[in-house]
Amino acid sequence: MVDPMQLRLNERRAPRILLRSSWQVVNIGDIAHTPGVLALLEQQIPEAEIILWASDDITEEVMAMEHKRFPNLRIVKGRFDATGRATNKELADAVAWCDFLLHGSGPYLVATEDVRAFVAATGKPFGVFGITYSGNLIEKDMLNQADFIYFRDSVSLAKAKEMGVACPFMEFGPDGAFSVDLRDEERAEQFLQANGLEEGAFLCCIPKLRYTPYWKIRNSAFLEDRHQRNEQMKEHDHVLLREAIIAIVRETGKKILLCPEDSTQMEVGREMILEKLPEDVRRHVVWKESFWLTDEALSVYVRSAGLFGNEMHSPIMCIGNGIPAIVCRWEEQTSKGYMWRDIGLGEWLFDMDSEADRSRLVAAALELAKQPEEAKRKALAARDYVIQCQLRMVETLKGALRRFAERTAG
Repeated sequence: MVDPMQLRLNERRAPRILLRSSWQVVNIGDIAHTPGVLALLEQQIPEAEIILWASDDITEEVMAMEHKRFPNLRIVKGRFDATGRATNKELADAVAWCDFLLHGSGPYLVATEDVRAFVAATGKPFGVFGITYSGNLIEKDMLNQADFIYFRDSVSLAKAKEMGVACPFMEFGPDGAFSVDLRDEERAEQFLQANGLEEGAFLCCIPKLRYTPYWKIRNSAFLEDRHQRNEQMKEHDHVLLREAIIAIVRETGKKILLCPEDSTQMEVGREMILEKLPEDVRRHVVWKESFWLTDEALSVYVRSAGLFGNEMHSPIMCIGNGIPAIVCRWEEQTSKGYMWRDIGLGEWLFDMDSEADRSRLVAAALELAKQPEEAKRKALAARDYVIQCQLRMVETLKGALRRFAERTAG
């Protein structure tokens, strides 16, 4: 429990935040959660000291990218063992040092067991920024103990209320990846020049299977049922992207960059889009055949006229930087896609299992390409709304930090 002798605070001491984030590195969107929240905290609580508690699979390459943007960032790894002790001194010191545990954005309360162990060991408060919730009872137990919870889509917020989550403060709060501002301008410029892509004269398109075949890119079991579902639906889920590409190329002259959000999607893009395009269109499509990290990808996105496809976090990164983006989703996904409605972009959200939505997709992508100024206006309006929401999130965090300081002072 809290030891006031060790944790005594006063107004002159900077608040100390332990950010539990960084879930996996095979997806540039999952990477983006962490630097997005770090940038938000840097902007709004510049006096705060922050340590990132990352998952063990974070790579040296990703840490170097984050340190380039946040040179003073300390990163620790590790877990708590069965006796409730941290598995290494760096984590133990970070846990003792911090005032508050902030769980970053994710598809659910990803670090439920870590949060549970942290609270049991320290009695210190924690809060949650921008997660999806599907009603999991194990998560509910910890959510009940949070100082605050921000859900990244209104469907999750409604589900939490329906399930009786008892946290005293629950609101909609956008995904942390909206605030990511990583850049690798040099690499992006080299890529665009090498492939004849001019700023504002191309759109990005991201393919995706219903289930990410993780067995191809990490030590995961092959799942026959998911593979079969992917095979069953891959034409259904990409035919309209091809039609949109054909319409954009032929009617606007803009080029298309076929690019990945996770490291399985280069193969999907080649098979399901590039190789099935008519030759006159294919000449105007650039296929990115290698994976990239968040900084290079975002530096390319901000030079594009917009993005469309079957992913979520590249669109989030685009809107966070005022770039138009269309999201396509399906029933196998969580409710995260509905955040597009929550931030005023419902007309750019398409359910690929709905014939009504499917009938509108190609026209919407073509309109985005043909009316860039109007599309930009919509993107900027959504970005501004996200900024206002995230400012409220930070104010809530500040309040929690103040309460902890008052409780442990004296």
